[in-house]
Amino acid sequence: MLRALALLLLLMFPKVLMAQEETVYSVYFEFDKFNLDDKQGNNVVAFIKGIDTTRIETIQIFGYTDDRGKDAYNYKLSTNRANTIKDKMVTQGVKNKIIITIEGKGRILLEEDIDNVSEARSKNRRVDVVVNFKPLPPPKLEPGMYNNLKDGLIVGDRIYLENILFEKGSSQLTLSSKKELDRLTKLLQKYKNLQFEIQGHICCTPTFQKEAIDMGTRKRELSENRAKSVYKYFIARKIPLARMTYKGYGNTKPLGKGAEYDRRVELVITKI
Repeated sequence: MLRALALLLLLMFPKVLMAQEETVYSVYFEFDKFNLDDKQGNNVVAFIKGIDTTRIETIQIFGYTDDRGKDAYNYKLSTNRANTIKDKMVTQGVKNKIIITIEGKGRILLEEDIDNVSEARSKNRRVDVVVNFKPLPPPKLEPGMYNNLKDGLIVGDRIYLENILFEKGSSQLTLSSKKELDRLTKLLQKYKNLQFEIQGHICCTPTFQKEAIDMGTRKRELSENRAKSVYKYFIARKIPLARMTYKGYGNTKPLGKGAEYDRRVELVITKI
């Protein structure tokens, strides 16, 4: 059984300064097996050919087994599964040097109160291929959209904050974000008459879910919390409350430049 999962995750590198795009591809194995049949092999090849290899930074391969059997045997089996996938990828032209991890993790224990044990075990007999991509270049800014405060701005202009990006599911400001906000604070003190709305945005949620869950609060308020984080930071830096408001816009205003650029905050000028 073989299934591709295209996800944007941030599991392996929680401390990166920019949210990093990842694709996770899962290959499922039969009980006590680590070889690929023709269909599985062809699907792995199709997965490799379907990704932009010029953007790949690293690949990590993790093998697993179900909960049955002894630990030593399961570690060996999961390692064999990981190596099977690695060998298949290398034969298809993936360079060894970008495969930085090949690890058998052993068995995955069943969670409590599982209705279908057989199905759960089949999903645990797998290899996860985690492809990490290089960051995209900054998006080309449209008319009325700028990456800095400057003379000549008018009401409605948007200030895209290039370095105020967030990790997936988080509204917490990173160290680099705080440095950028300190720089912007000085500019806001220079342009004392500017009033603005702080707009928070997210990526990657289904169209029927305009907002995402903030991992910190466990509530569906992520874009608003991102805007609020910037708002509170400006307050702490003595920017007057009367000059600014904040609002979350969920996934309703994507830039169309890649998911990592939609996990963002913008300033929109409301008064000069």
